[in-house]
Amino acid sequence: MEKKQTIKVPMIALRGLTVFPSMAISFPVSRQRSLDAVTAAESSGGKVFLVTQIDPATPDPEQKDLYEIGTLCSIKQVLKLPGNVTHVIVEGQERGRLEGVWMKSSTDFAEITSLEQDFIDEPDDYLKAYMRVVTESYEEYIKYVPNGTAADLLSSVIAATKPGKLADLIAAGLEISFERKQKILEVMNPFERLEAVLEVMQNEKQILTIKKEIEAKTKSHIEQNQREYYLREELKVIQEELGDKDGVGADAQKYRQQLAEKNPPEVVQQAIEKEINRMLKIPVTSPESNVSRNYIETLLGLPWNETTQENFDLVGAEMLLNEEHYGLEKVKERILEYLAVRQNVPEERPTILCLVGPPGVGKTSIARSVAKALNRKYIRMSLGGVKDEAEIRGHRKTYIGAMPGRIINAMKQVGTVNPLMLLDEIDKLGVSHNGDPAAALLEVLDGEQNSTFRDHFIELPYDLSKVLFMCTANSLETIPKPLLDRMEVISLGSYTAQEKLHIAKEHLIRKQRKRNGLTAAQMKLRDDGIEALIDGYTREAGVRQLERVIGEVCRKVVKSILSGDKKTTTVTAKNLESILGKRKYSQDSIYKEPQVGIVRGLAWTSVGGTTLSIEVNAMDGDGKFKLTGNVGKVMSESAEAAISYIRSQAKKFGLPSDFYKMKDIHIHIPEGATPKDGPSAGITMATAIISALTAEKVHHDVAMTGEVTIRGRVLPIGGLQEKVLAAKRVGIKTVVLPWENEKDLLEISDEIKDGMAFVLAKTMDDVLKVALVKGADIWK
Repeated sequence: MEKKQTIKVPMIALRGLTVFPSMAISFPVSRQRSLDAVTAAESSGGKVFLVTQIDPATPDPEQKDLYEIGTLCSIKQVLKLPGNVTHVIVEGQERGRLEGVWMKSSTDFAEITSLEQDFIDEPDDYLKAYMRVVTESYEEYIKYVPNGTAADLLSSVIAATKPGKLADLIAAGLEISFERKQKILEVMNPFERLEAVLEVMQNEKQILTIKKEIEAKTKSHIEQNQREYYLREELKVIQEELGDKDGVGADAQKYRQQLAEKNPPEVVQQAIEKEINRMLKIPVTSPESNVSRNYIETLLGLPWNETTQENFDLVGAEMLLNEEHYGLEKVKERILEYLAVRQNVPEERPTILCLVGPPGVGKTSIARSVAKALNRKYIRMSLGGVKDEAEIRGHRKTYIGAMPGRIINAMKQVGTVNPLMLLDEIDKLGVSHNGDPAAALLEVLDGEQNSTFRDHFIELPYDLSKVLFMCTANSLETIPKPLLDRMEVISLGSYTAQEKLHIAKEHLIRKQRKRNGLTAAQMKLRDDGIEALIDGYTREAGVRQLERVIGEVCRKVVKSILSGDKKTTTVTAKNLESILGKRKYSQDSIYKEPQVGIVRGLAWTSVGGTTLSIEVNAMDGDGKFKLTGNVGKVMSESAEAAISYIRSQAKKFGLPSDFYKMKDIHIHIPEGATPKDGPSAGITMATAIISALTAEKVHHDVAMTGEVTIRGRVLPIGGLQEKVLAAKRVGIKTVVLPWENEKDLLEISDEIKDGMAFVLAKTMDDVLKVALVKGADIWK
């Protein structure tokens, strides 16, 4: 396809650039020989031959350093730019073969043979279809190319009518190397050139598609990294302002230092190290970061090896307990026994003690004194109203806001593995849909299991075997049996008036004087005044109300001193009412002589013992039976059992066999606003009914307690000390109680029993012999 026409024109060797026919392009010219070629071309018709160097690095190329095929162009414009820079704008005309090169006056000239560019004939249908495919492929190609050169050529590409020109225009716009463009330039056949261009475009499109995907992923990753970098830089600035220059890394280093100092068991050490490494990988903005930190700090805050040196001084411990608490002999003796065993066998596991008694008798305060006597740290945990198992075992740390249970929190707070932990109000645990906390306590209070206690939050075994657990309760009724089985129960009874007197003199008065800023000279409280306080202004098993009343007295004295009325005050029984006002409680009193149908019963309440006068009327009627006084189901059944017993023994008591058909019986227990129930009023109601039916009088100074069966047997009861104290307080001389309670009677101090007689009854016959004035003669 050569024209066989040879011409001589100025030549410029291009570095890294290939020019196609029909292509307009601007390029800089810097070599002097090239500048001279431009000048020569302008003076001889503006024609210049552009040929590409094989190696762009060759400074002064010769013919062997140039490709054989180049492009004959016409110079459109020469631009002289600042900085002695020259730009030349040319337009490709046709291909040329380089035949020779020579230099004339420092200007390169080329002898070239011009080549045919395209088919002379119009393209046939096949070639037209092929050109359309190539054009559409180019349109798709330019979508992948971000520069404007390829897009600028689109209109020229669409307008091309010859395959050679179409191929040259597309090749000029392709984003490929100059070597690949040179190969296309050297393809003489227009159709083959078109095929080559199409192949290159399709290949480039695949590469550009993959590149675009990679760039999209990379851009997304870079944007995320840039965002995180920006946020971290912001966080660093904030941390520097707050004094934390290193952020998470500093925290991790601090945790590792604490871990080295703590030296926990290996399994715990591994868990903390693993969590620290995990924390470093979590973004600080993630909620999981706070969970991880909380977990690490909880584990590091727990005591694993820290202990306090236990005190085994029996004499010193006994002196301390006696100094801080009056009475409570059972508790003191048990603690001293524990000390003796620990001194003899240091590895012996502590016993779990449960102190049971009415409010205010010193259960909590004795536990604090025990901790002081043993030189153990003291921690108290109130269980009243707890009804969620997670309160004991903790929440799993997978939840946001999770935290350990109360046991682990208490250990973290106290800081040693061998404290005295008081579980207060253990009888007031609740149950809900969130689980049973009492069941969770089974492991805590089991000496065989608590060495590997597992909290849901820390998820590691924790040793509670060195902890001395003490529990308090007002009643054993609501404590589940499996839990109660794990504890050694020590019952604390109500204080006697004499014990309250001692406690007030030795502890309460001194404490309230100090709290109100009084000296011993400014306020004196005589024994008769204290006794009047106890009898007239308090009604309790413990001494809390007594302390409050003493505090009230102190406040009145302070007011009188500051107002200038008196400088000192001595409180006695005579002037007590002038200070505190009228007595709040009148002294219960017994009848002065025996009564028919009225019997004094004894009852236990949460604030101590009390007495109840059970009254019975037997009237002519049609056999109606009524029980009033706000009584519960148990007492109602006791009354029915008493009636059944009396009917079975009607002949013995001299009653008609059908008396229950002719008599209406009404049992009433005064103070109807107060609910009453319990299995200890059976013999009292039976005695009162018999007295009313037989019109026999009952001793006014006799009180009784015990349950009755329908066969007349007397069953044992509880709370004996509180009941005896109540009887003594109202002036009872004789107390009838079940014979099975003899062991309980022996434990009551002689101070309480002084001046009273006790009758142990097996059956109702024993009760009636003592209670009725007529005694055993009733059935003779």
